[in-house]
Amino acid sequence: MGIAVQVVIDCSDPAALASFWAKALDYETEQPPDGFASWPDALKAWGVPESDWNSANAAVDPSGVGPRIFFQRVPESKQGKNRLHLDLRVSPGAGIPIEEKRAAVHAGVERMESLGATRLRDVEELGTYWTVMQDPEGNEFCVT
Repeated sequence: MGIAVQVVIDCSDPAALASFWAKALDYETEQPPDGFASWPDALKAWGVPESDWNSANAAVDPSGVGPRIFFQRVPESKQGKNRLHLDLRVSPGAGIPIEEKRAAVHAGVERMESLGATRLRDVEELGTYWTVMQDPEGNEFCVT
């Protein structure tokens, strides 16, 4: 039996953050189980109180290759810098001219900003370039 990886992100609004990351990663929000037309239908059938309907959500890779990203509601707000973050690789691999890398990263940053992310800072070091950003709840990620 193989091991499947799932990335879990604590947040205050799982539905909104799952929607953001689904768009950012070219994923989709997870569909309800077979036999249910919607998540509210499934949650009602399972007896989940409406106040708990947005306690979790997920974004999944439609090709089935990438990890599932699971969002769980927690009562506390984000504290400090992430110890783990996602890198969104939008440029070709190593060895391309820095100008090409910078242009690809800038295009990726503009796309993330259009989805609701915030640019924090641009970094150029060791012959490469990336931008540090925050998702709508303040979780850091990099566009590289």
